Amino acid sequence: MANQVQKETFYTEKLEHGDSAKNFDDDGRSKRTGTLLTASAHIITAVIGSGVLSLAWAIAQLGWVTGTAVLLVFSFITYFTSTLLADSYRSPDPVSGKRNYTYMDVVRSHLGGFKVQLCGIAQYGNLIGVTIGYTITASISMVAVSRSDCFHNKGTRDHKLCSVSNYPYMSIFAAIQIVLSQIPNFHKLSWLSILAAVMSFAYSSIGLALSIAKVAGSGAHPKTAMTGTTVGVDVTGAEKIWRTFQSIGDIAFAYNYSTVLIEIQDTLRSPPAENKVMKKASLAGVSTTTMFYMLCGCFGYAAFGNQAPGNFLTGFGFYEPFWLIDFANICIAVHLVGAYQVFAQPIFGFVETRCSRRWPDSKFITSEYSVPIPFCGEWNVNLFRMVWRTTYVVITSVVAMILPFFNDFLGLIGAASFYPLTVYFPIEMYIARTKIQKLSFTWVWLKILSWVCLAVSIVAAAGSIQGLVTDLKTYKPFKNVGD
Repeated sequence: MANQVQKETFYTEKLEHGDSAKNFDDDGRSKRTGTLLTASAHIITAVIGSGVLSLAWAIAQLGWVTGTAVLLVFSFITYFTSTLLADSYRSPDPVSGKRNYTYMDVVRSHLGGFKVQLCGIAQYGNLIGVTIGYTITASISMVAVSRSDCFHNKGTRDHKLCSVSNYPYMSIFAAIQIVLSQIPNFHKLSWLSILAAVMSFAYSSIGLALSIAKVAGSGAHPKTAMTGTTVGVDVTGAEKIWRTFQSIGDIAFAYNYSTVLIEIQDTLRSPPAENKVMKKASLAGVSTTTMFYMLCGCFGYAAFGNQAPGNFLTGFGFYEPFWLIDFANICIAVHLVGAYQVFAQPIFGFVETRCSRRWPDSKFITSEYSVPIPFCGEWNVNLFRMVWRTTYVVITSVVAMILPFFNDFLGLIGAASFYPLTVYFPIEMYIARTKIQKLSFTWVWLKILSWVCLAVSIVAAAGSIQGLVTDLKTYKPFKNVGD
């Protein structure tokens, strides 16, 4: 009854301001307009990162058999657990129940207790790490454009001669994000995700085409193996173990988009039922991702063999045609501009919701002001949103500048968040929602799946820590890329 009164009050206030009730959903929020296309674009933008171009390195460590098997296994696990999570968006019924707007709300509705706080720490810690990592990665892509031009013009591959600072590019990326961060919420982000998804297809296709051309070209082909890099020839025994751990972790986390799945699902219009659309979007997103991962990873390994670079576009596995390399790296940067927003919006929404509940009478926090923009209509501006989001972008950019090897921290954060967010919570909520009997066949195999993924997370965390320790030993502050 209280909820009904709250909704009626909300509608009355909106109608007094000239708004139509048809512009709002039954929960009093702005009308959701998301579709299968926009949800798929959000997923592809979140999943296909520039890491797709490092899969050749991952498969080089694992080999043809294990590398492709790991890719397929984790694509299935990701899709399976995403369907379980999609059914948890509404509770208690997945079609007609109450909406849960965030991952924490979902866990609160189905599990409750300390697990809600655990979910919040894992989710928002991962999201913050991703936004910092994307700031670094985008700047590296732009640096690669400058270095590619340098190599072409000077006719040299001397990396020290063409060293470039990535700090100016981090500043440019941050300035763009400050503007885009004023997009109010996920509902207004569809156009940016679609653009970013197109960019991800573009640079992935370029990397794939260059790999195919290299494989089809004349001359000796690099060495590949069913088991990947060879101990005593390519790597030491210890390096083989650590690289194997890192590769499994890289592939597992390359599919991870559960941190933003609920927020994406909350953009979908209904009918049809949100969980059904989200399952189709997950299938489309994971299938598309797996296809590109398999093609780029396998052809990249065939092109470079056991000496595959970490990223054959920014790491200069290819030098020519330089203009195509430049275009691909620009596509990576544009894609990461959109991907940053996909991962930052849940953080923005979480803080702003908490603050509006804590200080509901503060005009600084709650008031919206309409600002006319030529040729674009009116834009709603909120002073708190402007200040807080700008501050967040500045802080994450400064951290990225201070710790340019933060991707190793990101790997560790990913290892810590992959298991709880992608596997543990979806499985536990499914068991709780469907009341599966303990020690039944379904209960047992779901638990086995959960424990296996926990082991993978621990192994990947160990690999990330080892890589972090190695980078800390060789870390030189303010070093240019290429030095």
